[in-house]
Amino acid sequence: MTEALIALIILMAFLGAPVFVVLSSLAILGFYFSDIQFAALIVDIYSKFSNSPVLYTIPIFTFAGYILAESKASVRIVDFSQALFGWMPGGLAIVSLVACAFFTAFTGASGVTIIALGGLLYPALIKELYPERFSLGLLTSSGSLGLLFFPSLPIIIYGVVAEVSIPQLFAAGFIPGVFLVVLLSLYSIVKGGTATVRTTKFSLREVIRSAGRAKWELFIPIMLVVGIFGGFVTLGEVASITVAYVLIVETLIHRDIPLRRIPGVMNESMVLVGGIFIIFGSALALTTYMIDAEIPYAMLEFIQRHISSKIVFLIALNVVLLLVGCVMDIYSALVVVVPLIIPMAASYDINPVHLGIIFLANLEIGYSTPPVGMNLFISCFRFNKPVITLYKASIPFLVILLIGLAVITYVPQLSLMLVEYFNIR
Repeated sequence: MTEALIALIILMAFLGAPVFVVLSSLAILGFYFSDIQFAALIVDIYSKFSNSPVLYTIPIFTFAGYILAESKASVRIVDFSQALFGWMPGGLAIVSLVACAFFTAFTGASGVTIIALGGLLYPALIKELYPERFSLGLLTSSGSLGLLFFPSLPIIIYGVVAEVSIPQLFAAGFIPGVFLVVLLSLYSIVKGGTATVRTTKFSLREVIRSAGRAKWELFIPIMLVVGIFGGFVTLGEVASITVAYVLIVETLIHRDIPLRRIPGVMNESMVLVGGIFIIFGSALALTTYMIDAEIPYAMLEFIQRHISSKIVFLIALNVVLLLVGCVMDIYSALVVVVPLIIPMAASYDINPVHLGIIFLANLEIGYSTPPVGMNLFISCFRFNKPVITLYKASIPFLVILLIGLAVITYVPQLSLMLVEYFNIR
């Protein structure tokens, strides 16, 4: 009976049932056959939501990200980046990487970056004589490139689920995030040099002019970093300040968004937040059952019996997480998988902050990994190209990101350097 119901739920998943339906069904089934009252499940979920001091920042940061995506902030950021890097071989490609990382940090790996910036950057790359395959692979891989940067929503959720300091995670993600951008930038410079793409002459006057137009957006990361790591404001306070600041800048100063459009933007952003919280609640229910059933500890015993080396464990962990990043929504993966791997990683003496960066870097790469990485299908829709073309275009970038992932995994100081140097708590 139990096996048949589980098979039915799995079949529902393959037939396209919503993620929260599948997760909730598995949780309810587990609680039913364990003779645990469903009321305990509701109480546990309510307790986790109400006792979390940072979950309420998710809708605030999401709203700020959607305002930026709706405005012409992307054009101003791209123009400024082009003035800075356009003289280099591969300069426009570097501009694309920086702009995509900036927007993904605010919008999360939701596909908004590819949708919002693809129409601006893809024609520009083709016009500057970048190969079509390179341009498609660059924008597809960049769609989730900013996940390790402040104020990424997945970092906040990881911190909540793993009960790890979120300021520590934000500090830990900075150098690995920059490292991945630099690796892709180096490849872009090489590709730009061999493809004889156009470059623009460096002009200090143009840099100053474009910086003047983008100064309000460029101030946002400075405000966030100084506010949080300077100890002047809490995460919740800086989220509120950010959304108020962005709202004033884009509606009253730049006037990119008419005030009558704000309710619509708010509605669109809260649809995403609602989806995240529904998935969060249903995945939390399944996690609660698995912990009650001692499934993580059974998995830990199995792993320890068969893997004695920390290096081998990290290899296996990366393979599993890449697969998870391909097939599972990032928010579901965070709530379902993190509680399973935390005790395993602890048994191999892996720092939970470092583990968080490994986890998020894997999911970031998994979004562009064939055959079912989400970015591949979003790009397929956005650029009207066959998905096979996107597979081929993404492979060189995927190889480079995997090299970066190996360094992040086996050089923990890359993640922990800033945390330890500044003694962040």
